[in-house]
Amino acid sequence: MARRFLFIAAVSGMLVVMLGAFGAHALEVKLPSAHLAWWQKAVHYQGLHTLALLGAGLLALQRPGRILLFAGGFFLAGILMFSGSLYLLALTGQRGLALLTPLGGAAFIAGWFTLALAAWRLPR
Repeated sequence: MARRFLFIAAVSGMLVVMLGAFGAHALEVKLPSAHLAWWQKAVHYQGLHTLALLGAGLLALQRPGRILLFAGGFFLAGILMFSGSLYLLALTGQRGLALLTPLGGAAFIAGWFTLALAAWRLPR
């Protein structure tokens, strides 16, 4: 579990840099400003939650458990649904994709909650 989270976080971190650069250089002149703002928000939240996934993976190396499995899973689901839907929305303008965005946000919240629960259960 920890190894998978660390691998996925590393790949996601690489993608954050690539997608951020793509948005700044290739899309800046092609997308309307609202679409570019969606792209930037997607990159920002993916970056933040990539670090959270990395943290869950590092903690799982020391204290493996189901709660950390859920935390990492929620962070990954949030990245895919929240950031993924915003990337697609920015590129296509299809508003129906925005229905996934709040579900991704809820997954982020659940990830932080379960990570907090795992931290609370650490020995003193």
